Amino acid sequence: MPTLLIVHHTPSPNCQAMFEAVLSGATTEEIEGVRVVRRAALSATAADVLDADGYLLGTPANLGYMSGALKHFFDQVYYPCLDTTRGRPFGYYVHGGNDVTGAVRGIESIATGLGWRRAADGVTVTGEPDRAAVERCWELGATVAAGLMD
Repeated sequence: MPTLLIVHHTPSPNCQAMFEAVLSGATTEEIEGVRVVRRAALSATAADVLDADGYLLGTPANLGYMSGALKHFFDQVYYPCLDTTRGRPFGYYVHGGNDVTGAVRGIESIATGLGWRRAADGVTVTGEPDRAAVERCWELGATVAAGLMD
């Protein structure tokens, strides 16, 4: 069964709302035959990445970059997963107070280095996520999960 790994750092209510919407989309009843695994960024391992067929990444933007937790995740998995996970689909969502540009650039740069392919447009939100932002997160989860269906 294909596996979608959601790696997230969720330190705030705004990040939590986005994470819950992504998870809801990925696990909606229309998605069949895809196992969804969630891991906090500080506990996700290279084995988790190697066991998955696609990835969703979630982070706040901190001081112009992805969270240290998500960066730590990438640091831990980059070389062990470099050759094996090329071509796998990924998506991401980022929450920031006023700017998410550096966080998005960092995620896309590392994912490109890993050879992952973006399966959907990233969702970026500054300030409190409104209804449209939550819906975009739901669609992100559903889109990446649906792409793994047999």
